[in-house]
Amino acid sequence: MRMKDKIITSRSSSRSITQDVAVCGLFTALIAVGAFIKIVIPVGADTMNFTLQWLFVLLAGLLLGSKRAFRSVAVYLITGLIGFPIFARGGGPAYLLRPTFGFLLGFALAAWVIGFLCEKLRPAKSITCFFTTLVGFVLYYGTGILYFYLITHLMASRTPVGMGVIVGVYCLPTMLPDLMLCVLAVMLAGRLRPAVSAVLKA
Repeated sequence: MRMKDKIITSRSSSRSITQDVAVCGLFTALIAVGAFIKIVIPVGADTMNFTLQWLFVLLAGLLLGSKRAFRSVAVYLITGLIGFPIFARGGGPAYLLRPTFGFLLGFALAAWVIGFLCEKLRPAKSITCFFTTLVGFVLYYGTGILYFYLITHLMASRTPVGMGVIVGVYCLPTMLPDLMLCVLAVMLAGRLRPAVSAVLKA
């Protein structure tokens, strides 16, 4: 390879990395902002937050592919855990001990799986895109419910909470709105995909 070709390849690679960082950073920021666009739902003596984070996680999976989508969520989680107050209830390493932290972990898993399915299926139809979001939805809630159960049963300072209560009291109020966000994400992804693809391939 000639020196000129090497320089062109190097510049192209640098531009690609810069674009990846910019796009992933944008979605990380959107997920963080989504934490503060919320409706607080009373749950007995506690509360649950319905936020727009799930919408941006879905869009990351639908538009960025598995690696970029996972990276966007992972950076968000790491940033919150090191102390930046970008979670719905603050931040810091102690957040790991909150029963609801599993839902944040579910974001990362769902984003990766949705992105992976989109890469494999290359969905051209909205129904296929919606299917990928449903898979992500199940993984998101499944991870959150399992983590909630384990934290409340393994930590002596926590009152054990049964699966039925976790699902019926803590999850049902947000499940339908989150399913509606799946529909909205598919609609938005169809509009945004050409622009995002053009940026990533430029």
